[in-house]
Amino acid sequence: HVQLVESGGGSVQTGGSLRLSCVASGYDYSRLYMAWFRQRPGQEREAVAAIDNTGSATYTHSVAGRFTISKDNAKNTLFLQMNSLTVEDSAMYYCAADVVNLQMARWYTYWGQGTQVTVS
Repeated sequence: HVQLVESGGGSVQTGGSLRLSCVASGYDYSRLYMAWFRQRPGQEREAVAAIDNTGSATYTHSVAGRFTISKDNAKNTLFLQMNSLTVEDSAMYYCAADVVNLQMARWYTYWGQGTQVTVS
């Protein structure tokens, strides 16, 4: 059973940066496919970025060039470096994992509890 714990959210001004982290436990981390999702109030959860177990990354159009997803297999940790933040990036951000390569699909099996990002 995979457990995911996010951290790194907070409040930042427009144009600022944040780095989110997600620590995974309970499974061979190097075999997990992982992603970051976000959900704004009243809206559906959307995929932000995904990374496979070779390190290949995919981004939604609105964050491409500003966000970078990466993983440290030695530390069982997934990261999301977010630069040039705008108010539209304000949301609850969730880490997700699966043993299947789902990329940007929403059907991930394992989810973290979320970390709030507020840009003003």
